[in-house]
Amino acid sequence: MNIRNRIAMLAAAASILAAAPAFAQEEAAHVKPATAYVQKNIQPWLSDPVVIAAVIESNKAHKRLMQEDIIALDKAWIAKDATVVDPVRKNKLSEFLIVKRDASGGTITEAFVMDNRGLNVGQTDGTSDLWQGDEAKWQKSYGVGPGAIFVDKVEEEDGKKIAQVSVTISDKDVAIGAVTFGIDVSKLK
Repeated sequence: MNIRNRIAMLAAAASILAAAPAFAQEEAAHVKPATAYVQKNIQPWLSDPVVIAAVIESNKAHKRLMQEDIIALDKAWIAKDATVVDPVRKNKLSEFLIVKRDASGGTITEAFVMDNRGLNVGQTDGTSDLWQGDEAKWQKSYGVGPGAIFVDKVEEEDGKKIAQVSVTISDKDVAIGAVTFGIDVSKLK
């Protein structure tokens, strides 16, 4: 390779590297305010007895499930089988989450709680699947342990800029599940 080609390659690489930090900073601008919002406005009520009891009950109910059982439940959810969907969508935890979402003034756009297997326990709105255990939202919150907060990238939904923020749910300093919130980042200060 001659010197001109090397210089051209180095210049191209430098150009790409120079742009990368700006892009990363731009993407990360929502992380700090989203984390602060969760710490101040959401984490205090994650220890509510309604949340803890529902997750513990789900953990007990799903304790012996094999992976093929989880996949079968997920397929039933996707097929909108009421015997799988209704117990999650119509329970005290879902009612609790809907109240919290509605009280947020539009900052929280959705919420869903997952157990220690990554299965939905309660939610404000429908999810496309029951099992979240194969996704970053569960792996980077529950999978990390107590105190974990995972802020995902911002995506546009219905003209709003939404970031999903996932938080580990703990009982007595032990991770028992996780919750994911859609956060309208334009509402954060």
